[in-house]
Amino acid sequence: MIAESTIEQVLEQFESQAVDFEKAVRDFGGRQPALLSFLMTDSEGVFTEDEQDFMLYLATVIFKSVEKENPDLSIISPDEIAEAEEANWELFEAQKGKPFRERLDAFFENYPEEDLLAFVEDALSAEAEDEDGESFTMTQEGQEPMFVTLKTVIDVLTAA
Repeated sequence: MIAESTIEQVLEQFESQAVDFEKAVRDFGGRQPALLSFLMTDSEGVFTEDEQDFMLYLATVIFKSVEKENPDLSIISPDEIAEAEEANWELFEAQKGKPFRERLDAFFENYPEEDLLAFVEDALSAEAEDEDGESFTMTQEGQEPMFVTLKTVIDVLTAA
C-alpha cells in the first residue's frame, strides 16, 4: 500500500522543483510506454487542454509514488490497461443516478490503495491549477472519465 506520506513527498518534490516534472514524464514514458500512451490518447476529445495536462500531472505523481515504494515495477501491457479500465467503467456505470462523489464510494470498498484513490478524489473535487498557476475548474464531462482513467493507472501500477 502506498502511504499518504509518500504521495506528499512526491508532491513536495514537484512543487519545490527538486524533481523536474518534464524529466519525470519522460522517465514515466520510458518505464511505462503503454501507460503513458493510454494517458495521452483522448480519443473522444473529452478533456480540455488544461484537464489533459492536469491528468498527466496526477498520473505522474501516482507513478512516482508507486515507484518510490516499488522501484522494480514490471512493464504494463496494453491488455492489462484495457482490462482494468473496462472493470472500472463497469463499476462506475453501475453507480448511475448518484452524485459524482457518491458514485466513488463503491471504489473505496475493500480497496488496498485508499490513499492514492483519495488523492485522486480530492484533486478532482478541488479547483485545479494549470501550468502557469492559473486556476481552472474541472468540467463534469472531464471529471468522470479522468477519475476512471486515474483509477486504472493506480490499479495497473500497484498490481505490477
